[in-house]
Formats: sequence, C-alpha cells, structure tokens
Amino acid sequence: MNFKEFWKKKTADNAGWIEYLRTKGIRIGKDCEIYKDVSWGSEPYLISIGDHVRITSGCRFITHDGGVWVLRKMYGIESADLFGPIKVGNNVHIGMNSVIMPGVTVGNNVIIGCGAVVTHDIPDGEVWGGVPARKIKTIEEYYEKNKDRFEATKGLSSEEKRNYLKEKFGSLQEEE
Repeated sequence: MNFKEFWKKKTADNAGWIEYLRTKGIRIGKDCEIYKDVSWGSEPYLISIGDHVRITSGCRFITHDGGVWVLRKMYGIESADLFGPIKVGNNVHIGMNSVIMPGVTVGNNVIIGCGAVVTHDIPDGEVWGGVPARKIKTIEEYYEKNKDRFEATKGLSSEEKRNYLKEKFGSLQEEE
C-alpha cells in the first residue's frame, strides 16, 4: 500500500483522522470531532484536547511565538525560541477559522465563536469571540437566550432536514 492509499484509508472517517493526529503527538480525548483542515503548527505534541471537543474548519493552533524572529538578531540570541502548550478542556466547540495562541488553556463547557483569536485562558462555562477573543456571555446565558429557538433536526436525513427547514422558513429561492 502506497502512502496515498494509506492516507485515504486512515482518514476516511473521523476516528481514522484522530488516530492519525495522535501519531503526531496530539493528546486527544474521547468523542471528538476534528475537521481535516485544522492546522496544528510545528509542535503538535504541545497540544492537548479533552473529551467531546469539536474543532471546525480552518482552525489554527499556534504553539510558538514567531515574533522571536526579530529578537534573535537584535539581542544575539540566534537559537532562541519561545513556546507555549495549548490545553483544551472537555465539551468545547471551536468555531471556524479560530486561532488559539501559545500558552492558552480553554476550560470545560466552552464555545469559541468563528474567527476568534484566543490570546488568554478561557474559564469554564463561557462563550468567547472576537479579535482578540473576549467573553461574550456564560453558557447558561447562551442557553436561556436560544432555548426556545432550538430545532430537533439531529438524526434527520439531509432531505428530511431540508424539507423541515423549508417549511419552517419558506424557500428563500422563491423570493428572489
């Protein structure tokens, strides 16, 4: 089996992809969903992911400070580097195109919004977003705000889901 066939077989499903990521040194818990275009940087072995974590498309984990490039020349420290491990707790959702910076710890029961740049630790039970990321609200506030808007679509086929949502919201294509 050549590498291309091996790669295709190993990453055909989420479990195979996670198994492959573990060979790179990333510590990954149970029941995780990790999209295939996540960037793990040059030190993936400095990253730890808890249980039931979803990391969506385009996310980046940065485990070193590239700004040291400037200091090396200025201060005669040509071999210097600056690293920081990244730890993600349990039951976390990391939105598309988010960036997690060196030395950050993300707590349990956390939502990180799309495009966030996380430069500081996030405590348990909070929703964060923005550049740089900041607290938006607690998980409880997020739930209370949205609990009457949730739709029971998990487990529906894509066609069933489409029909349900078209009936609920109407067909946007007909309005154009």
